[in-house]
Formats: sequence, C-alpha cells, structure tokens
Amino acid sequence: MNQTRRSLLKKMLLTGAVLGGAPLGGGCSALKRSDLHDFTHKEGILPLNLDSMEKAILYHASLAPSGHNSQPWRVCLKNKNHWVVEADSTRMLPAVDIENRELHLSLGAFAENLSLTAGTYGLRADIHTIARTHHDKDVLNVELRQDTNHNYPLQRLTQRRTVRHGQLPRHITPADLKTLSKAADGYLRYFPRGSHQATDLRDATVDAFRIQAQRNDAQEELVRWLRLDNKAARQLRDGLTTESMELDGFSGWLVRTFFSPEDFLKPGFRQKGIDATAEQAHQGGGWLILDSPGREIPDLIEAGRRFERLALSANALGIGLHPMSQVLEEEEGRSFITAYHEKNTTPQFILRAGYLDHRPAATSLRRPVEWFVYA
Repeated sequence: MNQTRRSLLKKMLLTGAVLGGAPLGGGCSALKRSDLHDFTHKEGILPLNLDSMEKAILYHASLAPSGHNSQPWRVCLKNKNHWVVEADSTRMLPAVDIENRELHLSLGAFAENLSLTAGTYGLRADIHTIARTHHDKDVLNVELRQDTNHNYPLQRLTQRRTVRHGQLPRHITPADLKTLSKAADGYLRYFPRGSHQATDLRDATVDAFRIQAQRNDAQEELVRWLRLDNKAARQLRDGLTTESMELDGFSGWLVRTFFSPEDFLKPGFRQKGIDATAEQAHQGGGWLILDSPGREIPDLIEAGRRFERLALSANALGIGLHPMSQVLEEEEGRSFITAYHEKNTTPQFILRAGYLDHRPAATSLRRPVEWFVYA
C-alpha cells in the first residue's frame, strides 16, 4: 500500500471511524487468551517439574487483573507445598503507580484466585503477607495444606473481564448490590446514576484522565505495553491488545495493520482517548468505590482479594465493571476523592458499573506458568 493511502487511512481512523469510544488504555490483538494459555516453556528457560494440579492452580491465579495487563508476579517454589509470591520489578509501572499500590492490589487478586483454585483440588492455601515495604521483592508466603474440596466453578475465573462498552443505564438492584457488598466484605459504596455523587465521580475521572493523557511519562509507559500485532502478542503474551481494547473485527484489523504503538503518543490519539473516556464515563448504572481500612501492604492485599471476589460476583450477575483508576493516580484526583472517604477508610478502586445485554468473552493474554515460576 502506498504512503498516501496509508496516511489517508490513519487520518480517517483518527477522526473516529474506528477509535471513537475506544479508550487509549485498552488492549491490542486478534488473538484470544484461549489461543495462548498453553504451558510450553519459553526458549532459554528450563521447564519445571510441575504436575497438572500445580499448573492449574498457578495458571488460574495468573488470570488476576493488573495495570496494563503487566502481570507483575513471580512465584518461587520453595517446595511442593511452600511457595513465595514476589513482585516482579521488571513489570512495575513507576509512572502511574510509583508506590506500587496497584501492584499489590493485583497480587491480592492473584492470591484470591490461587486460593479459590486450590480449594477445588482439596487444598487450603494459607496466605500471609511478608513484605514490609512497598518495594520489597517477597510479598506473600503461601502454604498448601490438605482440606476438603471447595468446588468453586473455575470457569468464573476464565470468564472474568473488564467491560468498557455496553453498560446499560439501569441502577443496580438492592438484591444484587447486597450480593456485591457481601463479596467485598462490606467495604463497598454505590452511587447510582443521576446522583450528584455519581456526577462528581464521573467528572473527576475524566479530568484525571485528561491530566494523565498530557503526561509524557504516563503515555510512554502505556505504549510499552501495547501489543498491536499478533507477533508481539504471541512472543510476549501480556500487555494490551485490540480485543481487550474492544476494537473487534474490521476496526481491530485496521489498527493492527496500519498503526504502531508510537502512534498512540500523537496529540490526536491522546485527544481521542480523552473523548472516549468522557463517553464511557456517561454509561452504566452508577459508580462503586471499594475501600480498605488502611493503606499498608496487608490492607492492599486484602483489598485486591475483595476486588477479585467482587468482580467474579458481578460477572455472575451480568454486571460489567470498569476500573477507572486515573482519579487515584493523579494528585488532583486524590485530593478530590478525599471528600468520599468514609471515616477510617481508604478508597482503592473507583469502578463504573452497569448491567450488560450479553457477557463478552475474556480476551487478555496470559503468560504460560513456566514464564513466571521458578524453583
């Protein structure tokens, strides 16, 4: 294709023919997660002597959410029943998560998935926080013990996903809200669509995204995790793909074919991301704030576990959740959100929530177990 035609297609896309409504921080490839969750080892890394149960527990644990799908975990196998979950320093996001708050929330979600999966194999996972600072490598100590089977439906773990589009403007029912609050141990507040609190949260979220879109360090960090072609997705099996950005079909093909990650640094793309975020923020049935009683590492781990239980429950109820964390990442947003603190609590997740006509398939890629486990 000649350069003139390529430039014309890019201009068409920037005017909204494809990217309208797609967040800048979305995903990237036509590959589905199910295509890539085999357990083959990466070239140059010795395969581990893992049995099928250990692989299943660790793989399902890795379905936990993380910023930019960076998957910031490593697992050291001390022995068959003693594991240590580590923070992978090569997968941190220092531009938007300088204190590793979101990293520890992700490790909490990882721990919750690990515990749920272990229960289906007749094991109890005793998980304790061992990190003392926000930058310690060793974070969680895991000991597996024999127990009765707890047959949690593991398909819920494989089906969980973030939903950016298609949330309906219906309030969450009291019965469903009670179920969600129970999953979050009561650390959940709901502000229904149309309330002044929901409007304030919506506007603060868009303002924080606008600030972040203008920060070169934040956008350059984002670009490093974009996987805009199938080759990159197959090789790395992490990051953001067009599918997780909810750019499907012809739109996704155009982005994968004619754009590079660096294009997302251009002013037109940044503005398109702001416009898309503003559009999304007006959708859904309201906003959720998930709190923790403090901000120390054990508080973050427990908040991450509560979030994963909340997300799994929401998925089972046909409710889509969209974490919009920029308001907690930018100083202006954090200053605003203090007005929404309950006494002795700390907000950890700001979530847009809404019922869905249909549940989209999970798409985020995952690394094989051997890539993040060592003995």
